[in-house]
Amino acid sequence: MPARVVIAGGTGYLGRALAGAVAARGAEVVVLTRSPREDLDVRQVAWDGHTMGPWARELDGEDVRVANLAGRLVDCRPTEANIAELRSSRVNATRALVTASHQASGAVRHWLQASTTAIWSDGADARLTEPSPVPDIPPGLPQMTGVAALWEAAVEGARAEQVRILRTSIVLGGDSPVLNRLLLPVKLGLGGPIADGRQWFSWIHLTDWLTMACAALGLEETVNLPEGVLVSASPHPVTNAELMAGMRRTLRRPAWAPPTPALLLRAAAVVLRTDPQLALTGRHATSERLGGTGFTFRYPHLSQALAALHEGTS
Repeated sequence: MPARVVIAGGTGYLGRALAGAVAARGAEVVVLTRSPREDLDVRQVAWDGHTMGPWARELDGEDVRVANLAGRLVDCRPTEANIAELRSSRVNATRALVTASHQASGAVRHWLQASTTAIWSDGADARLTEPSPVPDIPPGLPQMTGVAALWEAAVEGARAEQVRILRTSIVLGGDSPVLNRLLLPVKLGLGGPIADGRQWFSWIHLTDWLTMACAALGLEETVNLPEGVLVSASPHPVTNAELMAGMRRTLRRPAWAPPTPALLLRAAAVVLRTDPQLALTGRHATSERLGGTGFTFRYPHLSQALAALHEGTS
């Protein structure tokens, strides 16, 4: 019997991509979702993301694996109400899955728990890896730094043989919301550095993230990831100035573009209903645990990733 991979939050950008990658590896895919999509060609099962229901039976079986990506999108204003919803959408969904794992007929074989490198808030010039401490009272980005630690803690006690927590950086993929937002000013003839451009930008190409996610689910025969926290980011972070310059080169725009002042960004963020700190903060996050696992980055450098995305290759 093929492995069954239950993906919570499988209708979002990463969830849809992961569903396709899992299915391509011969596993059965089940997506738990609040809002089924007609364009998703896998079995979808309704759940509300916080209470038990018939969906829990999907964890029954001899070879069940869980990918927990559930959670509201972070790209929003950091109001108390939004932060509370971001927290509950992640923590409650995780707790529901943990409860279901204890009622299932057997233990989950592999559990992929999503998280974020934003757990470290604004890392300034610190070189962050898996053992780096998480700040007790993190400044900035409350919509993630006030959520991520609780999100990770909620998976404790899951009835699973192996649990891996992927602290994922910005994922660059074709038609991804993040990439589209980054490219917009470049296409408009702008696209200079944001503020002083010194903030770090940790990133990973979608292809590499999918390989790592599938390895976390035990679906990559040549890759054996350790349990626990893993940073899902390219080994070569760049500064914001380097990022914007790379995108200008990729789109064949002028080598120089005027910077975007922080004040202008804050004004635009009000109109776009987002948080300017998402662009004004950054982290230099890489993994020190991937060595010897068999994992190899297909796109370790930003120039390679941008070129592949621009050409529509993977």
